[in-house]
This record gives sequence, structure tokens and C-alpha cells, in this order.
Amino acid sequence: MYKDILVHIPTERPMRAVVDGAISLAATLNAHVDAVAIGYVASSTAYVMEGGAAVAAVFEMERERAVERAEAALAVFKSEAAHADISCTCHALGAIPVDAAASFGEMARLHDLSVVLQPDPEQTSFDNDVPREILFQAGGPVLFLPYTFRGTFGANRIGICWDGSRVAARAVRDAAPFLARAKEIVIIAINEADTVSSDVSANNLAKHLGRRGLSARTVSMSATRADIQPTILSLAADENLDVLVMGGYGHSRLQERFLGGVTRAMLEAMTTPTLMSH
Repeated sequence: MYKDILVHIPTERPMRAVVDGAISLAATLNAHVDAVAIGYVASSTAYVMEGGAAVAAVFEMERERAVERAEAALAVFKSEAAHADISCTCHALGAIPVDAAASFGEMARLHDLSVVLQPDPEQTSFDNDVPREILFQAGGPVLFLPYTFRGTFGANRIGICWDGSRVAARAVRDAAPFLARAKEIVIIAINEADTVSSDVSANNLAKHLGRRGLSARTVSMSATRADIQPTILSLAADENLDVLVMGGYGHSRLQERFLGGVTRAMLEAMTTPTLMSH
């Protein structure tokens, strides 16, 4: 069960989607939330610290202002959390982006689930970078909420994007608390005959879930590689799915991210909350 949840509260982007989603999720699960907001210090400010004490003082002043921005964002979350009567702790950070992402990633490793906002390709913001980095740093599940998300988060109808891979299997395991509570589970298999071994077929996944008392049905489809992500989202809409579960492909070093094609496309155009694991 997800009892300890970490949520990233943006300071440079609208936060309503992630505030609504994280609080309603925590209320449903009776979970504790650690909310983290990051005020970003420009990297150029940090780089000139070699200039001596005077420049270091300037950096510290910029960091304090960054923390104030983070605290302002957290005040909104804290108010909403108090109204919902959920347990929460707020953490305001002031740091250059690389250090901020590293700190958040380390915190995520000691939480059951991380909740972040979908990056917005139309905006240039460090708040776009942290969610991508957490996917690779957390060591556990990351729930991406679309920036268009509004209202109460639910996970009654879940779609599993299955391709038999290691990361897909990891995502299914990490989604176990959601799957156990779901009213309907749909296994989405695209181009399975061409890409998936019979040992890890969608039908075998359904049998595995059945042994855990979970009923699932399979929807098999074909699509070109460029159309896989639109096909998944179209099916999610047709099936009225609340959550998608999928592996997050790629690898990352700080400041250097390589996302798989479907993962990148999903983060750029997401209409359904999506739990990813790497």
C-alpha cells in the first residue's frame, strides 16, 4: 500500500493539478504526504562563487529568495491539505536545478510513490526537468498527473501498457496497490505478435493477475511505432480509464536525459494520469 507519498509542488508553473491529485489520493489511501517545492537559483549565480566572499553572499541571498518562493507555493498545498485533514510535511528547498533534482531524487527513494506534474513542452521551466529526472532517480513508481487534470484522483479503471519488458514488469509490480483496489483492469498489448515472447504474453500476465485474485481482460492492437502513444491514449479515452501503468524507457545522468520514444511522447502529450517505473 502507498502510505508514504512524495509530491513535487511546482514554483514556476500552475500547481492546481498536482495539488488536487495528490491530496485526493492521500485522502483515499489515508497516506502521509511529504510535499517538496523548489525555488531555483540560476546556475550562473553559483558558478561565479569562485569570486570570493562577496559573491558567495550574493549567492546566499539568491538562495534565500528561492526558498521564499518555495514556501509561498507550499502555503497553498498546506492550506488544502489541512482542509482535507491529511497528514503532511512541507519542505522548501533553494538550489541550482541539478542539485535540486538530485536532492528530490534521493528523497523519493524512501517513499512508496512520487507524484509529479507532467512536463509542459510549451513552457521553458526547471519545473519541467525535475519530473523527468525523478523517473530515473526514484527507484520506484512515479505518478505523472496531466497538467490539465482537475478534481479528484481515482484509480477504478486501470490500463496496463504491456510489452513483456523488464520495465513494464516493474511498473506492474509497483502499481500493485492500485491494481488491488481497481474495479476493472485492461491489459493493452500493441504489436504483441511481433515483439513479445509467448512466455511474457498479455494472456500470461492476465493469468498471473488472476492468481492474485485480479480479473483482467486484454485488448490487442496494431500500430506503427509513431502511432503507439496516440493509440494508447485513444484506447484510454474509449475505455474511460482513470490510470495508465507503463514502463519508463531510457536512461539518465543529471543534466543528460535519454527518453525512449513512447515514453517521451507520453510525457509530451498526456491525457490520463500515468504511473511509470524505470
